Amino acid sequence: MTTLKNDTFLRALMRQPTEYTPTWLMRQAGRYLPEYCATRARAGSFLDLCKSPSLATEVTLQPLARYGLDAAILFSDILTVPDAMGLGLYFAEGEGPKFERPLRDEWEIRDLAAPDPHDKLRYVIDAVSEIRKALDGSVPLIGFSGSPFTLSCYMIEGQGSDTYAKVKKLMYARPDLMHHILDVTTTAVIDYLNAQIEAGAQAVMVFDSWGGMLSQAAYLEFSLPYMARIMAGLTREREGRVVPRIVFTKGGGLWLDQIANCGADAVGLDWAIDIGEARKLAGDRVALQGNMDPFILLTTPEAVSAEARRVLASYGKGSGHVFNLGHGISQFTPPENVAALVETVKAESPQYHR
Repeated sequence: MTTLKNDTFLRALMRQPTEYTPTWLMRQAGRYLPEYCATRARAGSFLDLCKSPSLATEVTLQPLARYGLDAAILFSDILTVPDAMGLGLYFAEGEGPKFERPLRDEWEIRDLAAPDPHDKLRYVIDAVSEIRKALDGSVPLIGFSGSPFTLSCYMIEGQGSDTYAKVKKLMYARPDLMHHILDVTTTAVIDYLNAQIEAGAQAVMVFDSWGGMLSQAAYLEFSLPYMARIMAGLTREREGRVVPRIVFTKGGGLWLDQIANCGADAVGLDWAIDIGEARKLAGDRVALQGNMDPFILLTTPEAVSAEARRVLASYGKGSGHVFNLGHGISQFTPPENVAALVETVKAESPQYHR
């Protein structure tokens, strides 16, 4: 077992004392980095990049070489799970991800089965092992998956959507079929994340990117209970320490009180909620991760630093805060603005931990 040289991120997730507020960023390995673009060009396509453990390792490490981040996150995509279910993932140039065989007929839904991650998702599991080896104990590695509801949205719509009309029609007209999709997908996510943990992921995160478009009643029926099942089904300890669990519902600030009870160790926040108010509401139930608006990174280093200081001050003194963005980094972000963010948090956050 490799000893972690920097476990600040893991301690913050468990609300243990830290010397400063740890930082990692959603989509920290991405198109805003010229070195990432070069590797992606070598890979030939985004999907080929995801399916090459060596190239996935390369891009996972790139932001760590530039910035003093406190965690690495596996480079992959949430849609690898439905792809492994046989839906045929592909990326249309300029149009984002699409599926060749979205779920349309009842027999397709009834035939849906959870894949064996050691078979259909072997390339992801191999990437986790390779990244852990390459990190050599420098910082922890985060594994992840999409939430059952978010994955189901793509599986039913066949692509991203502004309205999710097909999903909502199925959800309200045939809740039995919607729950069947969610049930199978939940099993798939549990198996997938546990395989990542077994391969070396030291924390795991569930991205509920589309849960926020639901009504409260629908969220509490079709999204949150399935994430709670995942939390309960995950391997709790590995290599002699707890494996922290993070959930993130974009647009879910209204339901923070319920989310904080789902069994996660930490809750990710988007920028629509003040993190200080969120801390009061969550109390000592969970750590909080977030929550700077990523589009501030399109401005100037001075504006970025000012906003980072504001978020730190809003959270206030004490442990249990992982600094992050409220969503992923824009591809148009100047890399020097990310440097300003990371350096500001490192310099300014120790005062909140004395």
